[in-house]
Amino acid sequence: MDDFECSNVKPHVALLSSPGLGNLIPLLELGKRFVTLHNFKVTVFIVPSPTSHVKTQILQSAMTPKILDIIELPPFDISSIIEPGAATVRVIRVIMRVIRPSLRTSISNMKSRPNALIVDIFGTESSPIADEFNMLKYLFVASNSKFLALTLYTPFLDKQVQGEYVEQKDLLRIPGCSPVRPEDVVDPMLDRTNPQYHEYVQMGIEYANGQGDGILVNTWYDLCAQELKALGDDHLLGQIVKVPVYPVGPLLRQSGSGRSCSKELFDWLDMQPSKSVIYVSFGSGGTLSHKQMTEIAWGLELSQKRFVWVVRPPTIGTADAAYFKTGSDHPSDPATYLPEGFLIRTQNVGIVISVWAPQVEILGHPSVGGFLSHCGWNSALESFTQGVPMIALPLYAEQRLNATKLVDEMGVAVRPKELPTKNVVGREEVQKMVRKLMEDDTAGGMRARLNELKYSAAQALSKGGSSCTALSLVAKQCEERFRSTVP
Repeated sequence: MDDFECSNVKPHVALLSSPGLGNLIPLLELGKRFVTLHNFKVTVFIVPSPTSHVKTQILQSAMTPKILDIIELPPFDISSIIEPGAATVRVIRVIMRVIRPSLRTSISNMKSRPNALIVDIFGTESSPIADEFNMLKYLFVASNSKFLALTLYTPFLDKQVQGEYVEQKDLLRIPGCSPVRPEDVVDPMLDRTNPQYHEYVQMGIEYANGQGDGILVNTWYDLCAQELKALGDDHLLGQIVKVPVYPVGPLLRQSGSGRSCSKELFDWLDMQPSKSVIYVSFGSGGTLSHKQMTEIAWGLELSQKRFVWVVRPPTIGTADAAYFKTGSDHPSDPATYLPEGFLIRTQNVGIVISVWAPQVEILGHPSVGGFLSHCGWNSALESFTQGVPMIALPLYAEQRLNATKLVDEMGVAVRPKELPTKNVVGREEVQKMVRKLMEDDTAGGMRARLNELKYSAAQALSKGGSSCTALSLVAKQCEERFRSTVP
């Protein structure tokens, strides 16, 4: 056994998470794997954001047992340096610039400095700090390799495409990948005059030029083989990115104490027939307009299917209006914004929960047979690994891209005729999709494909599997850097 393995000194990895739960949850799971599989020390730097019981609960579960060191960077004020009404990507990028001095100071003050710095998709401008402290540097993409490929190629599309992307008649071509429908582009590409578009183009440039040792992606090889091949050394995208791409997923929150903290809900689920309940949730940051929420409520009621619906007050602004809030410690009464009488009329067939519910545990319950989702990548992975087919109702970010992958490429979801970001999906169509998912033979074929995915994901994470091997390669690099720094 090596000297460093015999001592308390061990390889040390630092992770940097931007605001929002979509990146934080898989980043924490990545940190846990470094600890449990490779006996690393892991420090997670958290960027301050409005507190909520949701984020607090996630951080507490990550520290029980305490295997990660979590450091919340000092609070900041960006009001004087950001334009009013700035879009989400723009806000996050500015936040991640402001925190760089605090991150540098925190690392400098550590007795055991990390051997590697892993940043999420918004933190690439902090990567040079790794060079200052002789650390390896990696990018972690909490989404899939299709999103990575699009982001990498957007600086080239920026020069090739004239006018707005959403107005293009032809599909957007990415070398080696399936084409992207113009209407499926990520939010920052919807308006090329918006400052967040220029931030996104710059992110693509930084992905290609700034990640000196590799890019980790929250997927596994068999799920995204086409894009991962395109990102290889022998292909154009691989030549653009210049560093290895490591599929290390699926990284998702494991089942925990959700059942005990929601006893009434699970007692109700226990009494329902197998695969009879549809779970409805739009993620930690998604919000619906009042009109769309009303139509979903009526659609659920008309379908006469059992449901569990996680709701938050309807949005006044954009669909990602809750991104920085992730819920409220004092959620509003759903009766104040759901259709009059809805809660009374459906009290025997459904349960409405304010703001947050233990999603992994719900999807894993035998009575749950469908998932009406915004198609965030974390939720998609949870659906895959629990074998639950989906109704795709994308709202923002890369969710339209995900929805097309789920429906057209994988065949594990259904979706409305028109994007909900263009028009309100009516109650009749909601009812039709719910019944199709819960009654139709189509769902049986989806479940068969999902069972294959569930097995494939487990194989990827097992010893010798593609994701386990990919993470081991990264760990080996970190160990080598550690050895080179040990006196």
